[in-house]
Amino acid sequence: MKNQWISKLWAVATPVMIVCVVLALGASAVAQSVVRGDESRRCSTQTLSGDYGMQAEGTLLGPNWPLRTMVKVSFDGRGNLTALVYKVINGTPTYADWTSEGSGTYAVNPDCTGSAVFNGPIPIHFVVVNNGKEFLGVVDGNAITVVGSKVN
Repeated sequence: MKNQWISKLWAVATPVMIVCVVLALGASAVAQSVVRGDESRRCSTQTLSGDYGMQAEGTLLGPNWPLRTMVKVSFDGRGNLTALVYKVINGTPTYADWTSEGSGTYAVNPDCTGSAVFNGPIPIHFVVVNNGKEFLGVVDGNAITVVGSKVN
């Protein structure tokens, strides 16, 4: 009698276990395809295109002066940029109003890291985030960070 009960239990449990294994393998495959899908979304110079508001803050090394800068950066999607700047160094605005800081170049790597050189030259290394809606970076040679967000 006990053997019949075990046989019936196995008869019911076996298909349930098979379904569970198939579902588990299917979920794993879906998860892997989602990860691969994210990997296939690569960045390029075109990822940064249009106008971005950028804030640069930090310290100019040497004189140790604080820097606060607001920048409207226009990326053309082909590696060229222009900048409109309002800059305050050591508590004093450098210009009475927004000033064109000229042009520069930029590049974005497939892994969404990138670099730019603003007129001056001011080299910056950055990471593109949020599908190209933002970037985070640092100015080479100074203690200055930058944050940029796409202008609506």
